[in-house]
Amino acid sequence: MAKYLLLKHYRGAPESLNDVPMDQWTPEEVSAHARYMSDFAARLEGNGEFVDSQALSAEGTFVRHDGEGRPPVTDGPFAETKDLIAGWMVIDVETYERALEVAGELSAAPGAGGKPVQEWLEVRPFLTPCVTVTD
Repeated sequence: MAKYLLLKHYRGAPESLNDVPMDQWTPEEVSAHARYMSDFAARLEGNGEFVDSQALSAEGTFVRHDGEGRPPVTDGPFAETKDLIAGWMVIDVETYERALEVAGELSAAPGAGGKPVQEWLEVRPFLTPCVTVTD
């Protein structure tokens, strides 16, 4: 099994086919989308492929250490993930091809008008520790 991160983007990815921003959806459309996501996660959990998922708030701050005894530096002149990443799901699947299949299904979540969002999802494998063989 290998873990993959499926990233849902606000911006930065190619436009989805149903590209109406979620803040313009009706409450029923938002509920249908959330229900699809929950049912989808439950189905993956049932077959042992679901690890975790979260939707992210639009708020966020970049922080870095700025030296001993100094306050942390926040924000900067760069694109921030709060502007880019809407949420994520971690899956644990047998093959890369299965990760792509799962991402394709996730992309079919309903959006405006009840039509599938058909958003682009970024599929990123987790780094795995290097195996050292000793004799």
